Amino acid sequence: MTERKGGSRRRGRRYFLSDVPVDEASRVFHEALAACGAMGRTDSEVVALEDALGRVTAEAVWAKASSPHYDSAAMDGVAVRSRETAGATETSPLRFAVDEQAVWVDTGDPMPAGYDAVIMVEVVHEVDESTIEILAPAPPYQHVRPLGEDIVATELVLPEGHRVRPIDLGACAAAGVTSVAVRKRPSVAVIPTGSELVAPGADLKPGDIVEFNGLVIAGMVREWGGEAARLPPVPDDREAITAAVQEAVGAYDVVVVNAGSSAGSEDYTADVVRDLGELLAHGVALRPGHPVVLGVVGGKPALGIPGYPVSSALTTELFVKPLVEAGLGLEAPPRAQAKAVMTRNVASPMGEDELLRVRLGRVGERIVATPVQRGAGVITSLVRADGIVTIPRFTEGVASGEEVAVDLLRPLRDVERTVVVIGSHDPALDLLADMVSRRRAGVNVSSSNVGSLGGLLALRRGEAHAAGVHLLDEATGEYNVPYVRRYVKGRGVVLVNLAKRIQGLIVPAGNPKGVARLEDLAGSGARFINRQRGSGTRMLLDYMLGRLGIEAGAVAGYDREEYTHLAVAAAVAGGRADVGLGILSAAKALGVDFVPLLEEQYDLAIPTPFYESALLEPALALLRGNEFKRELTAMGGYDTGQTGEVMGTVEA
Repeated sequence: MTERKGGSRRRGRRYFLSDVPVDEASRVFHEALAACGAMGRTDSEVVALEDALGRVTAEAVWAKASSPHYDSAAMDGVAVRSRETAGATETSPLRFAVDEQAVWVDTGDPMPAGYDAVIMVEVVHEVDESTIEILAPAPPYQHVRPLGEDIVATELVLPEGHRVRPIDLGACAAAGVTSVAVRKRPSVAVIPTGSELVAPGADLKPGDIVEFNGLVIAGMVREWGGEAARLPPVPDDREAITAAVQEAVGAYDVVVVNAGSSAGSEDYTADVVRDLGELLAHGVALRPGHPVVLGVVGGKPALGIPGYPVSSALTTELFVKPLVEAGLGLEAPPRAQAKAVMTRNVASPMGEDELLRVRLGRVGERIVATPVQRGAGVITSLVRADGIVTIPRFTEGVASGEEVAVDLLRPLRDVERTVVVIGSHDPALDLLADMVSRRRAGVNVSSSNVGSLGGLLALRRGEAHAAGVHLLDEATGEYNVPYVRRYVKGRGVVLVNLAKRIQGLIVPAGNPKGVARLEDLAGSGARFINRQRGSGTRMLLDYMLGRLGIEAGAVAGYDREEYTHLAVAAAVAGGRADVGLGILSAAKALGVDFVPLLEEQYDLAIPTPFYESALLEPALALLRGNEFKRELTAMGGYDTGQTGEVMGTVEA
């Protein structure tokens, strides 16, 4: 039976033994490791100097030789005895006999015995082959590198606990050092578990899960200076997992079991750790990353890391990184922070710290933070995030406009050069971002999908450089300009065309429901997938349904929402829906069919000061060029005849 605070297993499921704050769980874990000697530094090993890059010195490195190891000329010129140059002036130069009073030397040559200064060749006047004139006195050791100027034998070159850099290799070599004692890399075994796991690139069947968490965990360990071994996946079998952990404990410093740490009927990690050693925590007050297992097996740290990829990456950093650093005797500095203003309300559950991923950009005088997708299974949320905001467990979230501290995942200089686009989704924005990056323009394009109206409201609040919009005004038949006047009052705005695009019905390959027009949605039983409220596509749907006299309630699935055209296409491709309204390029990307309905105008609404700024110039130049238009046309469903053109302006 599985214990749960004195309780028992019910209906084949296991329950968390604890749900403690992260700092308390970490303290208990480290105290237990220290008690069994598992938190100490790793042993040392001696490596050749050329193999020491990135390693951490296990003892001080002392110079074996001086550098330079002789007095040497620091300039091309003549070596002289400084005392003999006294009194030389331009009006009263001194003449020296070559080879008797002056010796020609090149940079790096040993100084002739008894000579202690060099006069640069540029200021030496050659009277003839055997005579020179000097026009100024030379003080002792002028343009001479004395023995030991850089390094003196027995001098400290590198202290213990220093991560070796390329320049350190040069200093060691100059000091006569050919090998260095370094800390052994802490070794981490990564054991993926799950009968459903398949290798990257395998032919995927429903139920298969690509095993990529191991790649991420191992990569993080290596980045921190550890040594990682990705062991073969182990099926959901308690005995097999037990055997794998036992074997790994005997060979590695740290054992990480990935997945099987939750409360499902086949989640065995906590039981295995308890059976083999001491289970210290099962579950921490953290989101994402709640189902963490912390324990000690055979005097070694044994951890169960959640299977959802974002939870896996974040908890690996929280609990595995300190173990690697302890083994190396290093502690990395905390991430750089920046203050930012949240662009929208974010509700967060009480009782758990939440690590909220955000995108950042400087808009005017403020850095703004826009949340990215929050799901624990969305690894791209970490790829796209610029920083992480920690929402404390005793708060209910963050309010729009509230200033927050952001732990930076990218350098602040990159954030400062980011074009923030908030509004309607279109894959063309991803293409634009990629092409700007390809041009190495020093500028990034970051887009967040909140719908056309959400984008205009972001412009009004000063939270974006541009908003993607495709809003048809029913009264005038005009796109976007009336809505900009209505929602972005008091600001001058320029509307630049991204493209004309085809909107239509996204249906499965072969269109099994035979959906051929919008009217077919009503009463047909076809499962519809909608876009979110405030999106231009949702407003377009409502407009067209209204003209046809179709009530929203007659469309099965009207209330099911997605935030992007690609997500709608994915829902159709995955069988979760029979039809959705979206654009042709999204249907092509997912390999499903498409029923065209109409062409619409998609513009970028850009406040006038930003339209005229250097920050947006690379992106606007691409929009006006032929390369972007060619690549966008190749995606399908776009008319680029007016791409890059100003479609309208709204005065402040």
